[in-house]
Amino acid sequence: MLIVAIAWIYVVGLMALTEPTVVAGIVTFLFYCVVPLGILFYLAGSRKRKARRVAQEQAAHAARMAAREAGGDQPAKD
Repeated sequence: MLIVAIAWIYVVGLMALTEPTVVAGIVTFLFYCVVPLGILFYLAGSRKRKARRVAQEQAAHAARMAAREAGGDQPAKD
């Protein structure tokens, strides 16, 4: 997917260079390249972000359980 994104950046960059004004070139590059690729990469990375969040939650849960077993949360005996 990265090679396709690089090719798209190249194509849109050439399109932006052929615009009559600098402002039109910047707008073309932003709306045809930066915004769509940003959305695409955000959507493509959502599974990785979710898996990372689940792994962090599991690690935190395991740490809490280890602390509890070690005696950190045991009530005081009279």
